[in-house]
Parts: sequence; structure tokens; C-alpha cells
Amino acid sequence: MTAERLSLARLAAMDRAEFVTTLGDVFEHAAWVAEGAWPQHPFASEAALHAAMMAVVRAAPVAQQTAFLRGHPELAGKEAMAGTMTGHSTLEQTGAGLNALSRAELGELQRLNAAYAERHGFPFIIAVLGHTKAQIFDALRRRVANDTPRERHEALQQIASITQRRLVKLLAAE
Repeated sequence: MTAERLSLARLAAMDRAEFVTTLGDVFEHAAWVAEGAWPQHPFASEAALHAAMMAVVRAAPVAQQTAFLRGHPELAGKEAMAGTMTGHSTLEQTGAGLNALSRAELGELQRLNAAYAERHGFPFIIAVLGHTKAQIFDALRRRVANDTPRERHEALQQIASITQRRLVKLLAAE
């Protein structure tokens, strides 16, 4: 995650490598998303940039989408405990209070995460900002029972929300 705020003009002036490096973590260790959006630059708006990046994800084969989803951290999972999540994910999970779970909440979350991953083959993904811990737990309890194609679609919708917020934060208002 880069600390400096960027403008669309600055992104337009970047070469391919810098563009990919700058935007690579917006989609959680998936620089291929920025790489795939590069040919459409320069972007007329933040929305156009985000739409291009999401189109890359949605056009990927199911196996690649699943691998992409597997690259996301579990909520309050081993990556959080080890401190190896991206800066984006750390801030988002902390903002939702997932770094301050009771022992009982952590145990339930671990059980739900395991059941979800076993059923769907990727971690539960939700745009945690704007949700309370209770809402996150309720969504996980409800979504674990969904069929996997529906959950893949929902996970990608959640990623669209997450990454749109990340881009807004990253890019300065024009």
C-alpha cells in the first residue's frame, strides 16, 4: 500500500511497471488485475479505472477467480495473527473491531471460517467497513449455506465494494 495519494493524471503518466506496482495491492496480492487493466489507460475517472479492474477479475476463468479469492485473508485468521496481511486488510479488519474479539467470538469465527472454506474452497469475504462485528458474524452464518457459484459471485461483489473504497482512498479528488 502506498502512503501517497495519487491523481488520475499521475497514474496516466506512469509506465506499465509503475502502474502495476502502485495498484497491485488494491486487489490483495493480485498485480495481474492492474496488469490486465493497463491497456485501457489513461482512465477518465476513478469509476472507469475500477470498472476496468473489476472487468479483468470477472473475465478471468473460474479457476483463476478461485485462486484470487484464496489470496484473501480470513477474517481475524492466521494472517492477522501473524501480522502478514496487506496494510489495506489490516486497517479494514481493525476498523471493524476484528482485532479485539473475545475468546468466544474468536472461537466461533474460527469455526465459521473453517466451515465456509471447507464448503466453498476460499475464505469468507465481506466488505467489513461499515459493518458491525454482529453483522459480519450474521452474514458469515447465513452465507456459509449458499452454493459455491452464488458465493463466488457474492465474494466478487464484496471485493468490488472493498476495492472501490481502496481506490477512493488512494486517489486524490480531481
